[in-house]
Amino acid sequence: MVEGFEDATLTATPRGGWDAASDPELGEVVITEGDIQQRTAELGARITADYGGRPPLLVGVLKGAFVFMGDLARSISLPVEFDFMAISSYGSSTRTSGVVRIVKDLDTDLAGRHVLVVEDIVDSGLTLAFLLRNLAARNPASLAVCALLVKGSQATVPELAYVGFRIPNCFVVGYGLDVAERYRNLACLRRYVGPLAQD
Repeated sequence: MVEGFEDATLTATPRGGWDAASDPELGEVVITEGDIQQRTAELGARITADYGGRPPLLVGVLKGAFVFMGDLARSISLPVEFDFMAISSYGSSTRTSGVVRIVKDLDTDLAGRHVLVVEDIVDSGLTLAFLLRNLAARNPASLAVCALLVKGSQATVPELAYVGFRIPNCFVVGYGLDVAERYRNLACLRRYVGPLAQD
């Protein structure tokens, strides 16, 4: 038993907690937890086969990709490494502002590395294009993208090698994706229909 945690009354489930099923700001389920898990495993197997004996450096785009990247990494049977960037183009809105800025840069030198960018969602493509230009300038041996979601008909970018799902042009939350920093902890992806929705 861990010292300081002997109290048997401690519980992992909060009493009177939030119920996502009755949240009026959440619409229908767009992608189920089971479908996400299955597709993530498929992507991990493809990445394992494609990269063979050259384990990639996974570059997670914070904050949205952290859940997907964790599950994806465990589905890749290679000794991958992690690093993270934080890039902002939304603020607290549901639409991109059109201005992209780096909030947190990488700690790793990319020269000669096989880099696989892990994105939560490709929407306008603005953020992804900015990111790829920035990373390509650092002379990686290869540069590719794995995106959980591509919205609408976006993203014909050659580097977009792996796509989890293509979804309609709606605003979704859950599985790392948020609105005003909320709902990242949902296990599935649901349509957001609250007051910030602009679609």
